[in-house]
Amino acid sequence: MKVEAKMAMNTDSHSKPNTGADLLVKALIQEKVDTLFGYPGGAVLPIYDAIYRAGDGFEHILTRHEQGAIHAAEGYARVSGKPGVVIATSGPGATNLITGIADAMMDSLPLVIFTGQVASNVIGTDAFQEADVMGITTPITKHNYQVQSISDLPRIVREAFHIASTGRPGPVVVDIPKNISSGPAEEEYESTFYLPGYQPNLKPNPLQVKKLEDALAKAKKPVLLTGAGIIHGNASEELKEFAHHHGIPVTNTLLGLGGYPGNDELFLGMAGMHGTYAANMALYECDLLINIGSRFDDRLTGKLEHFAPNATVAHVDIDPAEIGKNITTHIPIVADSKEALKVLQKHDVESTNHGDWLRHLQEYKQEYPLWYNNPDEKMVPQWLMEKVHEATNGDAVVTTDVGQHQMWAAQYYTFNEPNRWVTSGGLGTMGFGFPAAIGAYLANPEKASVAVVGDGGFQMTMQELSILQEKRYPVKVVIVNNEALGMVRQWQEKFYEERYSESLLHTQPDFVKLSESYNVNALKIESQQHLEEVLPELMQNDEPVVLDCRVLQQENVYPMIAPGKGLHEMIGVKPT
Repeated sequence: MKVEAKMAMNTDSHSKPNTGADLLVKALIQEKVDTLFGYPGGAVLPIYDAIYRAGDGFEHILTRHEQGAIHAAEGYARVSGKPGVVIATSGPGATNLITGIADAMMDSLPLVIFTGQVASNVIGTDAFQEADVMGITTPITKHNYQVQSISDLPRIVREAFHIASTGRPGPVVVDIPKNISSGPAEEEYESTFYLPGYQPNLKPNPLQVKKLEDALAKAKKPVLLTGAGIIHGNASEELKEFAHHHGIPVTNTLLGLGGYPGNDELFLGMAGMHGTYAANMALYECDLLINIGSRFDDRLTGKLEHFAPNATVAHVDIDPAEIGKNITTHIPIVADSKEALKVLQKHDVESTNHGDWLRHLQEYKQEYPLWYNNPDEKMVPQWLMEKVHEATNGDAVVTTDVGQHQMWAAQYYTFNEPNRWVTSGGLGTMGFGFPAAIGAYLANPEKASVAVVGDGGFQMTMQELSILQEKRYPVKVVIVNNEALGMVRQWQEKFYEERYSESLLHTQPDFVKLSESYNVNALKIESQQHLEEVLPELMQNDEPVVLDCRVLQQENVYPMIAPGKGLHEMIGVKPT
């Protein structure tokens, strides 16, 4: 792909001096960037000066920690589908982004991160606030650059956005030495680029499609496993049409939730470690597994020898590196999810009647549903998630950290539309949920943005309450407060003979007073009655709020596949 453009200097007197930083700002405008997340520092002062002189072209969100900036950008990218853009200074500013970069890489989120760097002539001398950004980020980025010449900057910016947002999305880092951003831009620079080694394949191979069609024609017990690739490919409608045309049951991965309607008759629920009995047994018993846009990670598969042991496995993925990496694949199809489904629908292959198979799985759904005990005197987290769903009409954008609250939200908040679910899946990052909710709100301000967080994770990025104080974004924070690192405590209960080593949070801040110190309304909620009285109005108003919801500490996430066990060996399954 060859993309041509030229980046001219701005000769407007109000925009002088014309520097590398000015070229960067113009490149961002050309990429239609409207929102920036960042934190200034010495090595990016020229960039922030250029942003200041550019006027009102961007909404810049000043987070209170670089980790907050990059998680907010992830939320923005996940909901909008556009690259989230981050700016941080050199040294500690850049290294504070590392967790978020790795998180975006694992979950295939398009980010473009601009880091400041010390001047070119002192790189490698351990200069003040110098860090080897290229060396640190190479394993956790889709690509990274260090700008060597001002004339390269417009081209590199265009390449960075192209790479981040095409094929399998991912983070791209652009490291800019201070002499590049502050140096003079003296001429018109080309931004044409040609990347012969990067040509993502979008169209499926016809021979492989024919193999899948032949397998589908013979299958008696097919199942569709769909991941975030459906959402990244905007293929939700095509997936629903394909599933209904052939009568194939559907299960989602954690990151795929919302890619298929959760209230559809063919939907079995989420699969994996804390998936539903019906979904996991469908994967265990099927004779044809069609995986579209999921990478077969360990939290999905359980013990590999028990994963779809009798199935022909077809894997549709835009990233060829994922096919055959964890699970033996009989029908590999490297393609964009939407393009693959369009071809499959166009061919209109005949398939057998799957009525007996569907009835069998419906019996599993009815006999072994998700369950919990609900004592009147205490709140349980599963009930809390159902009430959040009810108060938002199931139409909010929900973000989470990682842990028990994440799984309860995935299980009990039914997602019927794509781009409503924002969570840290592969890396499992505490502190992700709250700043991600801010970015999600900016990506889609028409929808309620609800951060479901644990009392542990919230304390990792709670300083971003300053953004709500300043901007008054109506983000709703629901703290599922069990005074514990809940999933750690659950594993210690089940697998470490109840030795609760450093997992019980006996000492905590007063979250209500903390929030009020940021001029954010907050309530401590300890009973079901209190929640039902206040939640509907709080979820519908236009003000930010923090709800400290006290739930039973001993509650566990079920079903569960224990380490080393197969999909069919779930614990915590309870018949109706």
